[in-house]
Amino acid sequence: MKTFWIRTLSATVYAALFLGSILSGHLVGETWGAIILLAFSLFVTIGCTFEYYRIAEKQNAKPIKILGYILSINLVVVLGLNGLISLPGWVVAILLASVVLSIPIALGTQLWRKSDMPFADVLHTLLPVAYIAFPLSTMASLHYDYNVLIMCIIMVWVNDSFAYMGGSLVGKHKMWPRHSPGKTWEGTIIGILATVATGIFVGPLFSTYFGRFDWVVIALVCSVVGTLGDLSESMLKRSVGLKDSGNIMPGHGGFLDRFDSLLFILPVVWVYCMIFY
Repeated sequence: MKTFWIRTLSATVYAALFLGSILSGHLVGETWGAIILLAFSLFVTIGCTFEYYRIAEKQNAKPIKILGYILSINLVVVLGLNGLISLPGWVVAILLASVVLSIPIALGTQLWRKSDMPFADVLHTLLPVAYIAFPLSTMASLHYDYNVLIMCIIMVWVNDSFAYMGGSLVGKHKMWPRHSPGKTWEGTIIGILATVATGIFVGPLFSTYFGRFDWVVIALVCSVVGTLGDLSESMLKRSVGLKDSGNIMPGHGGFLDRFDSLLFILPVVWVYCMIFY
């Protein structure tokens, strides 16, 4: 019973912080709300990057962490602010230059470091920028309709809940036993159907930007692409024998455990919005 209340309390705090950051614009104005969401995105980026480097170091890698943190913070701040205001061209140029130069900087740094896997170290240094920082930077860029973010969170929750219930009740065929022994094809399909139904019937109530077809597309992204994100993070943890990526949320794991699906979902939804809206 004690464990149940600990899990419930930590989940409540997490939900309050996340949803509070998204909805803060209704209380303090759109501009300040976007800045609060940007600050939350930055906090999560640093937490996820810290956990990723911890996993990498358990594989005997030696990432250049200071370079990775600088690039990740730079990316989230610049892209997040650019979604709020039109930044001068030179600011965007500096961002692009830092990304382009990061590879030769990381490779050149290896000449002075004692490493048996210099190229692996460079990969582990830069991967969090693409895997973590860029997806979370798009969260602040979606400030024009926060309800899209809320619906993505709801659909991830629906997908996970129904996939778990469906797998528990009728699941027989393991989906990816090596990386996630609990996932079944039956549960996954039930989760997809429930998420699509949520998109069709609940999505239009949350946002007038999208029609039902758009919500079906986003629902499929949240269920299918989100499941790939979940499996990928499980693969990372199991490669070093970890059950949880961290312990920031007692009973629920770390930053990566909570945002594994969204790290795959957010950039796809962002690209969809940029193309069609």
